[in-house]
Amino acid sequence: MEIMVRPDSMQRITTSALANKFINDQITSIRNQVGDKKVLLALSGGVDSSVVAALLIKAIGKQLVCVHVNHGLMRKGESEQVIKVFGNTLNANLIYIDATERFLIKLENVSDPEKKRKIIGSEFINVFAEQAGKLDGISFLAQGTIYPDILESKGVKAHHNVGGLPENLNFELVEPLALLFKDEVRVVGEALGLPHTMVYRQPFPGPGLGVRCLGAITRDRLHALREADAILREEFDKCGLAEKVWQYFIVVPDLRSVGVKDGNRYEGWPAIIRAINTTDAMSATIEEIPYSVLHTITDRITAEVKGINRVLFDLTPKPVGTIEWE
Repeated sequence: MEIMVRPDSMQRITTSALANKFINDQITSIRNQVGDKKVLLALSGGVDSSVVAALLIKAIGKQLVCVHVNHGLMRKGESEQVIKVFGNTLNANLIYIDATERFLIKLENVSDPEKKRKIIGSEFINVFAEQAGKLDGISFLAQGTIYPDILESKGVKAHHNVGGLPENLNFELVEPLALLFKDEVRVVGEALGLPHTMVYRQPFPGPGLGVRCLGAITRDRLHALREADAILREEFDKCGLAEKVWQYFIVVPDLRSVGVKDGNRYEGWPAIIRAINTTDAMSATIEEIPYSVLHTITDRITAEVKGINRVLFDLTPKPVGTIEWE
Protein backbone atom coordinates (compact mmCIF):
# COMPACT_ATOMS: atom_id res chain seq x y z
CA MET A 1 0.00 0.00 0.00
CA GLU A 2 1.30 3.45 -0.91
CA ILE A 3 1.55 5.62 2.21
CA MET A 4 0.33 9.18 1.76
CA VAL A 5 2.59 11.92 3.11
CA ARG A 6 1.33 15.38 3.97
CA PRO A 7 3.41 17.97 2.10
CA ASP A 8 5.32 20.41 4.32
CA SER A 9 3.88 23.20 2.18
CA MET A 10 0.26 22.18 2.86
CA GLN A 11 -1.52 25.04 4.59
CA ARG A 12 -3.27 24.29 7.87
CA ILE A 13 -7.06 24.57 7.57
CA THR A 14 -7.96 27.03 10.30
CA THR A 15 -10.65 29.22 8.72
CA SER A 16 -13.92 28.71 6.88
CA ALA A 17 -12.36 30.22 3.73
CA LEU A 18 -9.60 27.59 3.73
CA ALA A 19 -12.15 24.90 4.54
CA ASN A 20 -14.33 25.92 1.60
CA LYS A 21 -11.33 25.81 -0.73
CA PHE A 22 -10.51 22.31 0.55
CA ILE A 23 -14.13 21.23 0.08
CA ASN A 24 -14.26 22.50 -3.51
CA ASP A 25 -10.94 20.82 -4.34
CA GLN A 26 -12.13 17.53 -2.85
CA ILE A 27 -15.45 17.66 -4.68
CA THR A 28 -13.54 17.84 -7.97
CA SER A 29 -11.18 15.06 -6.89
CA ILE A 30 -14.00 12.79 -5.69
CA ARG A 31 -16.02 13.26 -8.88
CA ASN A 32 -12.94 12.49 -10.98
CA GLN A 33 -12.20 9.35 -8.98
CA VAL A 34 -15.76 8.02 -8.65
CA GLY A 35 -17.39 9.08 -11.90
CA ASP A 36 -20.93 7.68 -12.00
CA LYS A 37 -20.17 4.72 -9.71
CA LYS A 38 -21.57 4.13 -6.20
CA VAL A 39 -19.67 4.56 -2.93
CA LEU A 40 -20.35 2.71 0.33
CA LEU A 41 -19.64 4.26 3.75
CA ALA A 42 -19.89 2.83 7.26
CA LEU A 43 -21.36 5.87 9.01
CA SER A 44 -20.76 5.61 12.75
CA GLY A 45 -21.83 9.13 13.60
CA GLY A 46 -18.31 10.01 14.75
CA VAL A 47 -16.57 13.17 13.61
CA ASP A 48 -14.52 11.64 10.79
CA SER A 49 -17.20 9.46 9.20
CA SER A 50 -19.79 12.24 9.52
CA VAL A 51 -17.57 14.79 7.76
CA VAL A 52 -16.71 12.28 5.03
CA ALA A 53 -20.42 11.56 4.56
CA ALA A 54 -21.36 15.26 4.32
CA LEU A 55 -18.51 15.90 1.87
CA LEU A 56 -19.45 12.95 -0.34
CA ILE A 57 -23.13 13.88 -0.30
CA LYS A 58 -22.14 17.35 -1.54
CA ALA A 59 -19.94 15.80 -4.22
CA ILE A 60 -21.98 12.86 -5.51
CA GLY A 61 -25.36 12.93 -3.75
CA LYS A 62 -27.31 9.66 -3.94
CA GLN A 63 -24.33 7.81 -5.38
CA LEU A 64 -23.20 7.54 -1.76
CA VAL A 65 -24.79 4.73 0.26
CA CYS A 66 -24.38 5.23 4.02
CA VAL A 67 -24.81 2.27 6.35
CA HIS A 68 -25.28 3.01 10.05
CA VAL A 69 -25.07 -0.07 12.26
CA ASN A 70 -26.50 0.39 15.75
CA HIS A 71 -24.73 -2.27 17.79
CA GLY A 72 -26.70 -1.38 20.92
CA LEU A 73 -23.60 0.11 22.53
CA MET A 74 -24.06 3.69 21.36
CA ARG A 75 -24.49 6.60 23.74
CA LYS A 76 -27.98 7.91 24.34
CA GLY A 77 -29.42 9.67 21.28
CA GLU A 78 -26.49 9.04 18.92
CA SER A 79 -28.18 6.78 16.38
CA GLU A 80 -31.20 9.07 16.44
CA GLN A 81 -28.92 12.02 15.63
CA VAL A 82 -27.41 10.17 12.67
CA ILE A 83 -30.89 9.47 11.28
CA LYS A 84 -32.03 13.05 11.86
CA VAL A 85 -28.97 14.75 10.33
CA PHE A 86 -28.25 12.42 7.42
CA GLY A 87 -31.55 10.72 6.73
CA ASN A 88 -33.79 13.74 7.19
CA THR A 89 -31.81 16.99 6.90
CA LEU A 90 -29.24 15.95 4.27
CA ASN A 91 -31.55 13.47 2.55
CA ALA A 92 -28.76 10.91 2.35
CA ASN A 93 -29.12 7.45 0.89
CA LEU A 94 -29.04 5.99 4.42
CA ILE A 95 -29.50 2.38 5.50
CA TYR A 96 -30.10 1.98 9.23
CA ILE A 97 -29.52 -1.43 10.80
CA ASP A 98 -30.54 -2.06 14.40
CA ALA A 99 -28.36 -5.02 15.32
CA THR A 100 -28.68 -4.54 19.09
CA GLU A 101 -30.02 -8.02 19.82
CA ARG A 102 -27.44 -9.68 17.61
CA PHE A 103 -24.55 -8.00 19.44
CA LEU A 104 -25.87 -8.37 22.97
CA ILE A 105 -26.57 -12.07 22.50
CA LYS A 106 -23.01 -12.57 21.25
CA LEU A 107 -21.68 -10.69 24.29
CA GLU A 108 -23.64 -12.60 26.94
CA ASN A 109 -21.40 -13.82 29.79
CA VAL A 110 -18.23 -12.52 28.12
CA SER A 111 -16.15 -10.63 30.68
CA ASP A 112 -12.66 -10.57 29.16
CA PRO A 113 -12.08 -7.08 27.65
CA GLU A 114 -10.15 -8.33 24.63
CA LYS A 115 -12.76 -10.96 23.84
CA LYS A 116 -15.47 -8.31 24.03
CA ARG A 117 -13.57 -6.05 21.65
CA LYS A 118 -12.98 -8.86 19.19
CA ILE A 119 -16.64 -9.93 19.26
CA ILE A 120 -17.86 -6.37 18.70
CA GLY A 121 -15.33 -5.72 15.93
CA SER A 122 -15.87 -8.99 14.07
CA GLU A 123 -19.66 -8.83 14.40
CA PHE A 124 -19.66 -5.29 13.05
CA ILE A 125 -17.63 -6.47 10.07
CA ASN A 126 -20.09 -9.35 9.53
CA VAL A 127 -23.14 -7.07 9.62
CA PHE A 128 -21.54 -4.50 7.33
CA ALA A 129 -20.28 -7.12 4.87
CA GLU A 130 -23.71 -8.81 4.76
CA GLN A 131 -25.32 -5.48 3.92
CA ALA A 132 -22.67 -4.71 1.31
CA GLY A 133 -23.39 -8.06 -0.32
CA LYS A 134 -27.04 -7.05 -0.78
CA LEU A 135 -26.16 -3.89 -2.69
CA ASP A 136 -25.58 -3.72 -6.43
CA GLY A 137 -23.12 -1.52 -8.26
CA ILE A 138 -20.85 -0.57 -5.36
CA SER A 139 -17.33 0.12 -6.63
CA PHE A 140 -15.82 2.27 -3.88
CA LEU A 141 -15.58 2.23 -0.09
CA ALA A 142 -15.28 5.59 1.67
CA GLN A 143 -13.26 5.68 4.86
CA GLY A 144 -12.84 8.34 7.53
CA THR A 145 -9.07 8.01 7.60
CA ILE A 146 -7.30 11.12 8.88
CA TYR A 147 -3.58 11.86 8.96
CA PRO A 148 -2.89 10.62 12.52
CA ASP A 149 -4.35 7.25 11.45
CA ILE A 150 -1.74 7.06 8.70
CA LEU A 151 1.06 8.04 11.05
CA GLU A 152 -0.02 5.50 13.67
CA SER A 153 -1.20 2.56 11.61
CA LYS A 154 -0.06 3.04 8.01
CA GLY A 155 -3.45 4.17 6.81
CA VAL A 156 -5.62 1.29 7.97
CA LYS A 157 -8.18 1.70 10.71
CA ALA A 158 -8.31 -1.56 12.60
CA HIS A 159 -11.81 -1.20 14.01
CA HIS A 160 -15.22 -0.43 12.59
CA ASN A 161 -14.16 0.40 9.08
CA VAL A 162 -11.90 -1.26 6.59
CA GLY A 163 -9.56 -3.07 8.97
CA GLY A 164 -11.00 -6.56 8.64
CA LEU A 165 -13.48 -6.38 5.78
CA PRO A 166 -13.36 -9.44 3.52
CA GLU A 167 -11.05 -8.96 0.57
CA ASN A 168 -13.66 -10.34 -1.81
CA LEU A 169 -15.63 -7.09 -1.47
CA ASN A 170 -12.93 -5.69 -3.77
CA PHE A 171 -13.63 -1.99 -3.20
CA GLU A 172 -11.35 0.89 -4.12
CA LEU A 173 -10.90 3.34 -1.23
CA VAL A 174 -12.08 6.94 -1.14
CA GLU A 175 -10.30 8.84 1.66
CA PRO A 176 -10.81 12.59 1.22
CA LEU A 177 -9.67 13.53 4.75
CA ALA A 178 -6.49 11.46 4.72
CA LEU A 179 -4.12 14.44 4.97
CA LEU A 180 -6.04 16.34 7.66
CA PHE A 181 -5.58 16.52 11.41
CA LYS A 182 -8.61 16.30 13.70
CA ASP A 183 -8.86 20.05 14.30
CA GLU A 184 -8.91 20.62 10.54
CA VAL A 185 -11.61 17.97 10.07
CA ARG A 186 -13.78 19.88 12.52
CA VAL A 187 -13.32 23.18 10.64
CA VAL A 188 -14.32 21.41 7.43
CA GLY A 189 -17.32 19.81 9.14
CA GLU A 190 -18.66 23.17 10.28
CA ALA A 191 -18.11 24.63 6.81
CA LEU A 192 -20.21 21.74 5.45
CA GLY A 193 -23.04 22.74 7.82
CA LEU A 194 -22.96 19.79 10.19
CA PRO A 195 -24.30 20.43 13.72
CA HIS A 196 -21.72 21.77 16.15
CA THR A 197 -22.49 18.95 18.59
CA MET A 198 -21.66 16.36 15.94
CA VAL A 199 -18.51 18.09 14.69
CA TYR A 200 -17.18 18.47 18.23
CA ARG A 201 -18.32 15.06 19.40
CA GLN A 202 -15.72 13.75 21.81
CA PRO A 203 -13.66 10.65 21.03
CA PHE A 204 -15.64 7.44 21.41
CA PRO A 205 -14.13 3.95 21.17
CA GLY A 206 -15.24 1.63 18.38
CA PRO A 207 -16.65 -0.91 20.88
CA GLY A 208 -18.66 1.95 22.39
CA LEU A 209 -20.20 1.43 25.82
CA GLY A 210 -19.09 -2.19 25.59
CA VAL A 211 -15.75 -1.26 27.16
CA ARG A 212 -17.34 1.03 29.74
CA CYS A 213 -19.85 -1.52 31.02
CA LEU A 214 -17.04 -3.35 32.78
CA GLY A 215 -16.99 -7.14 32.84
CA ALA A 216 -19.81 -9.18 31.36
CA ILE A 217 -22.41 -6.82 29.87
CA THR A 218 -25.94 -7.05 31.23
CA ARG A 219 -28.84 -5.14 29.74
CA ASP A 220 -29.86 -3.47 32.99
CA ARG A 221 -26.34 -2.26 33.76
CA LEU A 222 -25.85 -1.13 30.15
CA HIS A 223 -29.07 0.89 30.38
CA ALA A 224 -27.93 2.46 33.67
CA LEU A 225 -24.57 3.33 32.12
CA ARG A 226 -26.20 4.97 29.09
CA GLU A 227 -28.52 7.08 31.26
CA ALA A 228 -25.75 8.12 33.69
CA ASP A 229 -23.45 9.06 30.81
CA ALA A 230 -26.19 11.20 29.28
CA ILE A 231 -26.58 13.09 32.56
CA LEU A 232 -22.82 13.69 32.75
CA ARG A 233 -22.75 15.06 29.19
CA GLU A 234 -25.80 17.24 29.82
CA GLU A 235 -24.31 18.78 32.96
CA PHE A 236 -20.93 19.38 31.28
CA ASP A 237 -22.79 21.18 28.48
CA LYS A 238 -24.60 23.37 31.01
CA CYS A 239 -21.48 24.46 32.90
CA GLY A 240 -19.20 25.00 29.92
CA LEU A 241 -16.94 22.01 30.46
CA ALA A 242 -18.01 20.15 27.32
CA GLU A 243 -15.43 21.79 25.06
CA LYS A 244 -12.86 22.37 27.79
CA VAL A 245 -12.41 18.68 28.59
CA TRP A 246 -11.01 16.45 25.83
CA GLN A 247 -12.85 13.30 26.94
CA TYR A 248 -15.33 12.61 29.70
CA PHE A 249 -17.49 9.59 30.35
CA ILE A 250 -18.95 7.17 32.88
CA VAL A 251 -17.91 3.59 33.53
CA VAL A 252 -20.04 1.16 35.53
CA PRO A 253 -18.22 -1.86 36.99
CA ASP A 254 -19.76 -5.23 37.70
CA LEU A 255 -19.86 -4.82 41.47
CA ARG A 256 -22.42 -3.69 43.99
CA SER A 257 -22.38 -1.85 47.28
CA VAL A 258 -25.04 -1.23 49.89
CA GLY A 259 -27.08 1.95 49.64
CA VAL A 260 -30.21 3.44 51.19
CA LYS A 261 -33.34 4.55 49.35
CA ASP A 262 -36.80 5.32 50.71
CA GLY A 263 -35.61 4.17 54.12
CA ASN A 264 -34.55 0.75 52.88
CA ARG A 265 -31.16 -0.78 52.25
CA TYR A 266 -30.47 -2.00 48.75
CA GLU A 267 -27.53 -2.97 46.56
CA GLY A 268 -26.55 -0.82 43.59
CA TRP A 269 -23.69 -0.18 41.18
CA PRO A 270 -21.23 2.72 41.33
CA ALA A 271 -20.94 5.16 38.42
CA ILE A 272 -17.33 6.29 37.94
CA ILE A 273 -16.63 9.63 36.25
CA ARG A 274 -13.53 9.95 34.07
CA ALA A 275 -12.60 13.41 32.74
CA ILE A 276 -9.19 13.87 31.10
CA ASN A 277 -7.25 16.27 28.92
CA THR A 278 -4.59 15.29 26.40
CA THR A 279 -2.93 16.46 23.22
CA ASP A 280 -1.93 13.10 21.77
CA ALA A 281 -3.76 10.44 23.85
CA MET A 282 -0.34 9.03 24.79
CA SER A 283 -0.50 10.77 28.16
CA ALA A 284 -3.40 12.46 29.93
CA THR A 285 -4.05 14.75 32.87
CA ILE A 286 -7.11 14.95 35.08
CA GLU A 287 -9.45 17.90 34.64
CA GLU A 288 -10.36 19.56 37.93
CA ILE A 289 -14.14 19.54 38.12
CA PRO A 290 -15.76 22.01 40.54
CA TYR A 291 -17.34 20.28 43.52
CA SER A 292 -20.63 22.06 42.85
CA VAL A 293 -20.77 20.37 39.42
CA LEU A 294 -19.84 16.99 40.89
CA HIS A 295 -22.57 17.34 43.53
CA THR A 296 -25.17 18.15 40.87
CA ILE A 297 -24.13 15.18 38.74
CA THR A 298 -24.16 12.88 41.78
CA ASP A 299 -27.60 14.06 42.88
CA ARG A 300 -29.06 13.58 39.42
CA ILE A 301 -27.54 10.16 38.72
CA THR A 302 -28.46 8.66 42.08
CA ALA A 303 -31.99 10.08 41.88
CA GLU A 304 -32.73 9.42 38.19
CA VAL A 305 -30.83 6.26 37.24
CA LYS A 306 -32.21 2.99 38.52
CA GLY A 307 -29.57 0.71 39.98
CA ILE A 308 -26.83 3.27 40.67
CA ASN A 309 -26.30 4.31 44.29
CA ARG A 310 -22.80 5.82 44.29
CA VAL A 311 -20.85 8.24 42.08
CA LEU A 312 -17.04 8.19 42.13
CA PHE A 313 -14.42 10.39 40.43
CA ASP A 314 -11.33 8.81 38.87
CA LEU A 315 -8.24 10.91 39.68
CA THR A 316 -5.72 8.70 37.86
CA PRO A 317 -3.62 10.28 35.09
CA LYS A 318 -2.10 8.42 32.13
CA PRO A 319 0.32 6.97 32.95
CA VAL A 320 -0.29 5.10 35.25
CA GLY A 321 -3.88 4.51 34.20
CA THR A 322 -5.07 4.21 30.60
CA ILE A 323 -7.81 6.54 29.36
CA GLU A 324 -10.38 3.75 29.10
CA TRP A 325 -10.77 1.24 31.93
CA GLU A 326 -10.82 -1.77 29.62
